[in-house]
Amino acid sequence: MIKLSLAVALLLTATTAHAEERPASPADPDRLKASVEKLVSFGTRHTLSSSTDPKRGIGAARNWGAAELERIGKDCGGCLTVERIADRFEGPRAPDGVIVENILAIQQGSGDPAHVIMISGHIDSRVSDPLDFTSDAPGANDDASGTALVIEAARLLSKQKHRATIVYALLSGEEQGLWGGRLLARHAKEQGWQVAALLNNDIVGGTLGTEGAVVTDRVRVFSEGIRASEDMKAQMARRGIGGEDDGPSRALAKAAVRAAGNAPAIGLEVLAVRRPDRFRRGGDHLPALELGYPAIRFTAGVEDYDHQHQDVRTEGDRKYGDTVDEMDFPYLARVTALNVALAGELAAAPPAPDGVSLDGAVSSNTMVRWSPVKGAAAYRVHWRRADRPDWTESRLTAAAADNELLLDGVQIDDHFFGVSSVSADGHESIVTFGGLPPAQ
Repeated sequence: MIKLSLAVALLLTATTAHAEERPASPADPDRLKASVEKLVSFGTRHTLSSSTDPKRGIGAARNWGAAELERIGKDCGGCLTVERIADRFEGPRAPDGVIVENILAIQQGSGDPAHVIMISGHIDSRVSDPLDFTSDAPGANDDASGTALVIEAARLLSKQKHRATIVYALLSGEEQGLWGGRLLARHAKEQGWQVAALLNNDIVGGTLGTEGAVVTDRVRVFSEGIRASEDMKAQMARRGIGGEDDGPSRALAKAAVRAAGNAPAIGLEVLAVRRPDRFRRGGDHLPALELGYPAIRFTAGVEDYDHQHQDVRTEGDRKYGDTVDEMDFPYLARVTALNVALAGELAAAPPAPDGVSLDGAVSSNTMVRWSPVKGAAAYRVHWRRADRPDWTESRLTAAAADNELLLDGVQIDDHFFGVSSVSADGHESIVTFGGLPPAQ
């Protein structure tokens, strides 16, 4: 058995203390409420609404969002670069075509600038008819909540420097066909960004369900297991080693669980739902998955379908419409705090290993090897019994030339394995599942 060096033992102590002492982020419910109310004040933010009216429509809302991010960038001494990216899209919900524009605020990292964490929400809204771009569409929860979260996360995270680059993204065109998400994912690929995580926030500000259930202490996080980006050969390789539940996005969801556990003051349980999105529904993280980026969706623990995609109206004693009074801003602040905690952890950590190989067939021991990661001071080797979904055992080992660890008495047929990278100050990446070839 390989013994821990003194340096690794000290790092292990620092990592434990780091996890216990990490505070909850002071996300401000009042500031979040003011942002949502401002977004609602634009009347409609439908993607097909006016892009030039200074007071009403998607253009006015985007201009306001860009101005908020620019103000935050000024407050942090120019740490944010605000950009607009746009393209024309056409489809059943935009038969004449429409220019979709995203607002991005980029906080350059102190390490590899291509190592990127993204936080997103969509700024557009809709009513019952997806082609109705004239009626009032307040879109308070769907998705002014996510937009307000991104802006508040930028305010909080911009107060510190990070090793990774963080991109704060306000997306358009979600309700017409996930076009803003597609534009963002394509832009990331064109820029050569090595996206370690996309945290997409959509419907994150409500705690009351359609039938009256109230859920204030839970947020759902959706993730894929089998990767949308893998061809059939890669999918069969994953099937062959039992990695159906361990794609990078599933590892990112598990990191969200870890972040919530490390910051109990936030007061949120992460319900890690093992599917890419709600049943037969979708969000702006899905195009990122198609390009192979780790991406998850945050959504409130319960939804009120009378207040999604509905004309604002009252029928008898039943009220419809996505309005501000249906929201819970202390809850939105906690979801924001969780995003900030997770993004901050990943932005301080090295990238995950690109590949983890295993040896141990016809043996009582398992040899785990992994690709070296620039900036990693150590690696954490994880394992679990093969009938369990979450990692139960781990061992920290210093970065070394061979990057390998022999696990005596851990039988490869009965266990799954993975490796994460750890920084010198104890920040940990997501876990790379063992046994698959590196992604191409």
